[in-house]
Amino acid sequence: MLMKLSPILALLIVSVHGAANAAPDLPQVGDVHAPLTVMMPKIPDGGWFTSAELGAINTSGNTSGTSVTGKIDARHETSQWSHEFIASGYFKEDEYENEEGELQRTRSAERWATSAKASFKLLGDGRRAFVLGSHVNDKFGAYVRYSSLSVGYGSRWYTAPDKTLDVEIGPGYFNGKREYEDGTEEEEDGLTIRGAAQFRWQVSPSAFFAQTISVEKGTSNTHSVAETSLSTKINGSMQMKAGFSVRNDSSVPDDKKNTDTQTSLTMVYSF
Repeated sequence: MLMKLSPILALLIVSVHGAANAAPDLPQVGDVHAPLTVMMPKIPDGGWFTSAELGAINTSGNTSGTSVTGKIDARHETSQWSHEFIASGYFKEDEYENEEGELQRTRSAERWATSAKASFKLLGDGRRAFVLGSHVNDKFGAYVRYSSLSVGYGSRWYTAPDKTLDVEIGPGYFNGKREYEDGTEEEEDGLTIRGAAQFRWQVSPSAFFAQTISVEKGTSNTHSVAETSLSTKINGSMQMKAGFSVRNDSSVPDDKKNTDTQTSLTMVYSF
């Protein structure tokens, strides 16, 4: 079984720990408030690193609508613990003309997600035991509400001057609610197993690629999330990020699709 943690996380649902190694010719970042490389900086003991991203698209003419996506990612490091807190949201409104010729707006997507993770640093670089809790409200998703708690072990499987690969696995418990087209609701809960991996690559001094995958398996559903992003440095604290995410559930109501995708272009500010 692979644990079914909440989707976002996606976004990301899924998590990265520690600083990936920068290429030898890149400046090393020792102070989190100093000018940043695209790669995650080294966070000193007791220090914080926070990034906030926001993207919006507004269309008019033959097709009218607005979509907004945002995320806040805060990380804290001590000599023995790493903490990560993530909050994200996405909504989309479409404008249409009703039978009377009046313009109406309808919400076609609305998702809010939060997660908190505490990792205890074990002996050896990149080895950690973690506790992860998450909650998702997704008005139009396979689960309109999904909460989970898991524990597990993570380690760094591969390290190169410009690349890293981290892997996690562990058991957990979830509670979710589905809503059907006829208005009925169904509660689900049970044990799950979660496996996750993240690949990070410093493509160039100003470009950074990341790929995360998580699979969560329970008795009634397998939930998978894959997120791909490419970030380009603008200045010391600003980046532009292009992202693509895929969410899949093996078991969904008849009026829902198994797979949701999202393409985004956001500005990221780090401090």
